Amino acid sequence: MSTPAQAQRDRSIGRGVSTLIPQSATDQAMAALTGLETVPVHVGLLQAATLLLEDAARTATDESTKAAM
Repeated sequence: MSTPAQAQRDRSIGRGVSTLIPQSATDQAMAALTGLETVPVHVGLLQAATLLLEDAARTATDESTKAAM
C-alpha cells in the first residue's frame, strides 16, 4: 500500500522519464539518426535485401504491408 507522498513521487519520476523521450515524430527521427553509425556495406547485400523486399511486397496480402515494403 502506498502513501499519497509515495504516489506523488512516483508520478514525478514518471514525468521526468517522459521528458527524456522525444515527443514529436521529427524529434524521434532525429534521435534515431543520432544513434546510427556509418558502416561499409557490400553492394551485394543491398541488392539481396532489395530483392527480398520486392518479393515480400509482391506476395503480401495486406495493403499496408505492401506499402511499407
